[in-house]
Amino acid sequence: MYRMLKSLLRVKPIEPAGHVDAGEPVEGSLQGEATLQRTLTAKHLIMLGIGAVIGAGIFVMTGQAAANHAGPAVMLSFVFAGLACTFAGLCYAEFAAMMPVSGSAYSYSYATLGEGVAWFIGWCLVLEYLFAGSSVAVAWSAYLISFITGTLGLPFPTELTNAPLAWADGAFVASGNILNLPAVLIVTAVSGLCYVGITQSAFINAIVVAIKIAVICLFVGFGAAYIDPANWHPFIPENTAPGVFGWSGVFRAASIVFFAYIGFDAVSTSAGETKDPQRNMPIGILGSLAACTIIYIIVCAVLTGLMPYTQLGTSKPVATALEAHPQLTWLKTLVEIGAIAGLSSVVLVMLMAQPRIFYTMARDGLMPKLFGKVHPKFHTPYVGTVIVGVVAATLAGLIPLSVLGELVSMGTLLAFATVCAGVMVLRFTKPELERPFRVPLAMVICPLGAVACLFLFFQAFQEHWKVFLGWTVIGLFIYFGYGIRHSRLAQKV
Repeated sequence: MYRMLKSLLRVKPIEPAGHVDAGEPVEGSLQGEATLQRTLTAKHLIMLGIGAVIGAGIFVMTGQAAANHAGPAVMLSFVFAGLACTFAGLCYAEFAAMMPVSGSAYSYSYATLGEGVAWFIGWCLVLEYLFAGSSVAVAWSAYLISFITGTLGLPFPTELTNAPLAWADGAFVASGNILNLPAVLIVTAVSGLCYVGITQSAFINAIVVAIKIAVICLFVGFGAAYIDPANWHPFIPENTAPGVFGWSGVFRAASIVFFAYIGFDAVSTSAGETKDPQRNMPIGILGSLAACTIIYIIVCAVLTGLMPYTQLGTSKPVATALEAHPQLTWLKTLVEIGAIAGLSSVVLVMLMAQPRIFYTMARDGLMPKLFGKVHPKFHTPYVGTVIVGVVAATLAGLIPLSVLGELVSMGTLLAFATVCAGVMVLRFTKPELERPFRVPLAMVICPLGAVACLFLFFQAFQEHWKVFLGWTVIGLFIYFGYGIRHSRLAQKV
């Protein structure tokens, strides 16, 4: 028992920035990487954050949150989710400035809270990246089918556009459909690109971001003229059950729309390249999250004003809202094209990120070595890419968006809560470490961040606890069956 506890609590050492062990590849290591040039200003960070965050979430989960939980008050849900992100983002920034390495919350947890927590957070990150890739693929499928059947007027079997499973009364039930075929195909195609090492250039990514922003601006600008204020009443519908409308529904929806903020940590991980990080990091994080929250609130106001919130519970809420107004058919077509392009890039980013997490964990000995294999020609973690692709395609084809999206938020919220706790732990255990950026009022901000993230996590846990516990049990089997014995830290003892 003592040996097991010792294994769970062993931490990976933190080395000064610029230190790398001989023969140790930089990627995925907790050892500090080469010194980065500090060129980013607060303005750069704000734009980086907006570009990383805006897009996928607003096209995917907003309708489900409004229709099933918050009604027009989904606007408030975005405020609460953004507040939790703000606290977590400041904590991420302190870690990122100290340890500019890949692995994110997994690496930070390994250095502060021990191997057991690091494994659990790494397993939660699978929910974030793998399930997010599947979730966005389902939304991509919905917008594609809307474009094919609505705009082009071509037939497509309904049974091949929806998952065979549905979520009702806390359990999976048969939906009568066969498979979400387009979602499976996009995941398969993107996995193939990841296998051969296709990467997005900054130029292409900038174009995709511009398309997403342009579509949102057009939606707000032209959709606002067709708003019916009656659709906003009641603003907070009367509570009918725990988490179903009322204030409990607003908080429940906040745990769902948290999905829309995934990507903000791109700002935090740029701490090593930021001029005067103590000043510019808070401005960048707070500024980008404030801007994104304002944009989301405006989009939600237009979305819920265009049609009754009860009709928005689809995988393509923006297109659905525009369908109610024949005068905006042209805009619906542009939204569909923009969503298809924008969501394709998100699927690519997510399916590229997940094998990287597995690669990092495999190099630490916590996952089988095959996940650390790199293709001799393409220089990609090809085994992990294939496995991730198969699992993601299966999830996208069989599981409904409502379940996939909430599991993504749950995994992310736990990871963020752990990072907040890790900053507090490191302040006491390693006070001598150089911190280019320090969380202001850390003993207030860090607990608030952890509590806020855990509060939102438990909003979703009440409904999906069986699925989440099942996922956790699978992870525990892998760790205690393989990871605890093959850990590189164990071999150094």
